[in-house]
Amino acid sequence: MSFKDAKKHTTLCVVDVVGTERISPNIIRVTVGGEQLQRLPDHGFDHWFRLFLPQEHGETNFDVPHRADTIGYLKYLRMPAATRPHLRNYTVRAFRPAARELDIDFVVHGDDGVATRWVQRTTPGDTVALLDQGRGYDYPADTTYHLLAGDETALPAIAGILRDLPRDAVGLAVVEIPDPADAQPVDAPDGFEVRWLHREPGTRPGSVALAAVTAWTTDTPATVSAYLAGEQALPTSGRRHLVDIGVPKRRITFTGYWRIGTAH
Repeated sequence: MSFKDAKKHTTLCVVDVVGTERISPNIIRVTVGGEQLQRLPDHGFDHWFRLFLPQEHGETNFDVPHRADTIGYLKYLRMPAATRPHLRNYTVRAFRPAARELDIDFVVHGDDGVATRWVQRTTPGDTVALLDQGRGYDYPADTTYHLLAGDETALPAIAGILRDLPRDAVGLAVVEIPDPADAQPVDAPDGFEVRWLHREPGTRPGSVALAAVTAWTTDTPATVSAYLAGEQALPTSGRRHLVDIGVPKRRITFTGYWRIGTAH
């Protein structure tokens, strides 16, 4: 599976909030649950999904298209605006299929954006929907080194990749966070270095992780696999550096989760 396969997935689950917990200064974890999760595939790694959030006022219609292709998106846009759910993308932090529960970590900065406002006011029993989109990280079998890098929004994806990589995998994971207390325990292979980088106030998000990526080099670029995610400048500029030092483009998975100046 990889990002290019996302439009093939059609599993939609309407679920309820089971609980919420602020697990660190800038991250709130929401646990959702429901019987419909029994049909959700467990892709592991950076398993991601389209998250449909309720309207802030009034009723919400969660009867949304089951495919995130062009036709599906046009059908979504044709839904009446007053009852159409808000649409965002998120990554599974943890999935417990037997318990029909799934954890989602939300990065919270102030009160700007639909998802940020929702996560700070949601309570158990609130309804959301999620549309499975598979996983993004797809590395070749001959990989000898993994480079993973992202800001705090990429933490769930990087944690999932570290958890599901073979235990003999070797590499470096760089995670930029706004507060040292936002670091989380991760289940990384013994051959990995996990580097938590604190971003000082006023510093551009993603720039600290990007500096670490652009300082990184290797003698064996042909067998490196990389995953870069977060504020748009990090994956795009990081990819450019990796290509410049010889890492083949097809071995670099990159995605801009968000852009500075755009509300989430």
